Amino acid sequence: MHIEEIKRKAIVSTILTVPVVLYSKSIQEMIGFSMPTFPGSEWVTPVLATVVFLYGGVFFLRGMVEELRIKRPGMMTLIGVAISVAFLYSLSTLVFGGKEFFWELTTLIVVMLWGHWIEMKSVLGASRALEELVKLMPTKANLIRNGDVVEVSVSDLKPGDIVLVKPGEKIPADGVVVEGRSHVNEAMITGESKPVPKGEGDKVIGGAVNMEGSLKVRVEKTGEETYLSQVLRLVKEAQESKTKLQDMADRVAFYLTLVAITVGVSSFLAWMLLRGDLQFAVERAVTVMVIACPHALGLAIPLVVSISTSYSARNGILVRNRLALETIKDVDAVVFDKTGTLTEGRFGVSDIVSVGIGEEDLLSITASVERNSEHVIAKAIVEEAERRGLQIPEVKDFRYVPGKGVVGFVNGRQVAVGTKLLMEELGIDLNGEVLDSAKTLEEQGKTVVLVAISGSLSGCVALSDRIRKESYEAVRELKRMGKRVVMITGDSEKVADFVAKELGVDEVFARVLPHQKAEKVKELQSRGLKVAMVGDGINDAPALVQADVGVAIGSGTDVAVESADIILVRNNPLDVVRIMKLSAITVRKMVQNLFWAAGYNVITVPLAAGVAVPWGLVLKPAVGAVFMSASTVIVAINAMLMKKDLR
Repeated sequence: MHIEEIKRKAIVSTILTVPVVLYSKSIQEMIGFSMPTFPGSEWVTPVLATVVFLYGGVFFLRGMVEELRIKRPGMMTLIGVAISVAFLYSLSTLVFGGKEFFWELTTLIVVMLWGHWIEMKSVLGASRALEELVKLMPTKANLIRNGDVVEVSVSDLKPGDIVLVKPGEKIPADGVVVEGRSHVNEAMITGESKPVPKGEGDKVIGGAVNMEGSLKVRVEKTGEETYLSQVLRLVKEAQESKTKLQDMADRVAFYLTLVAITVGVSSFLAWMLLRGDLQFAVERAVTVMVIACPHALGLAIPLVVSISTSYSARNGILVRNRLALETIKDVDAVVFDKTGTLTEGRFGVSDIVSVGIGEEDLLSITASVERNSEHVIAKAIVEEAERRGLQIPEVKDFRYVPGKGVVGFVNGRQVAVGTKLLMEELGIDLNGEVLDSAKTLEEQGKTVVLVAISGSLSGCVALSDRIRKESYEAVRELKRMGKRVVMITGDSEKVADFVAKELGVDEVFARVLPHQKAEKVKELQSRGLKVAMVGDGINDAPALVQADVGVAIGSGTDVAVESADIILVRNNPLDVVRIMKLSAITVRKMVQNLFWAAGYNVITVPLAAGVAVPWGLVLKPAVGAVFMSASTVIVAINAMLMKKDLR
């Protein structure tokens, strides 16, 4: 039922309950006051109580019918039985006499309605993050058609269309930049806090905001295929799927319902035998069923899951399997694929050694000669110089020496970049200090090129698959959490050992072919270790499936990685640490909520049944409803506090 309708029923029922309470004889006797009388004033209480029962209570009666239809009695069944018994008993007193409790009935319905409204508001608040994701998608796009720019609806876009995205506009669909350069803000989509530079050939996500330059984008995905649509689908699937704790909560709620009905009937019979007071016996039975109502249990797990999955989706962590979210905190070993996960997965400058010249001057001169080469080493050196914002002078008389390097003149000086063979061929005066440094770098598995200026060896540039900055902190944090960090790679032992030593990894598997990675995971599991495998989700698929928890990292807009339990959108190993912390917080909140939702019954159900009557402690149905609603509110607030823990 719509949340506003519940609120309306709660407000109307509250207003009608005020005169019911004020004109109730038992309340007047209890407090010692009297209300003005008028012809028919004795009917105020029963008539208005009947209206509240039929208007406000029908919500719970419908729920009871539905639960009984599917043979899963629960919260609605208990409330429905409780208010029905209270109402029918109170009506019978009008004919047969006795002490009615219309005011208890109406206050019970009011408290339950407000409690249910609070629950629905909590769940709605938790799912707001998903609504915000939906709102990110623009409704209009600038389609380039026959050279003209035409404004069309985003729903009319087709793969292959070229759209113009102006500064400040949202990208209308997933696609590839075909012209222009800019920075794109993806913070609300992937959680990437810094604007991401985009140029020709780069992929962009629909809903991201173009910052400064105009971009022409070729549309690749529309509708249900877009990144945001897939994220929403995954989050909904995760929220709807059941986990061990959810199953346990469902079982507890079912058995609690049976216990409540059993204890309620037993207390009714017991008090009838002991006192012979029908009104008191009915009151005990009603209070038991109200106070044991598993309202909070129904909210305990789903609310936590709703908050955690919405939070993770907004931060580039997509949970395909909710069970994985509960279990990843308990893994003993985290296995990282090296290339593209712990490292950047592309060749880059890692070290520069210079003698008699500044490091950046050496890099600038080297880049000027390499700029005319198509070799992967040359491109990496030029990219590094451009990244540092260095001036790259013009080169003259450029010459490529096959298999050895390149030679050219920069500012009138001969510059040679290449192997030791090239230097010897050119008669270069070899500097022992530079050669020693080059040898040390090569022993680390790096590719080294020598640089000679004006006939003497002036330095060297080392290149390798660069380790991500985040990898250092990720490994350090995982070890601090007591996890064993393992690296797996197809690279040589020399390269693998250097990266492992640099990061402080506990164990290394080198020269492992893609199909052998699953065997290495199995080997770790045979030692009794629970394993999380972190890879790129493509050639690591068998290992991801074999692991207790499979994590695909750096999948970008490809969220449909079927082999992974958890998908990390960004190429950031620190997200593995974040998902483990999220797992710990999520499970802790679930357990706390289960305690607040079910644990209080150990004390309150016996009190409701009347075990403390000899000491003068009697719980009224309305007080029982307050206790039950308080449990629901505590569960909701406790779940909402997750947001504070996740910051």
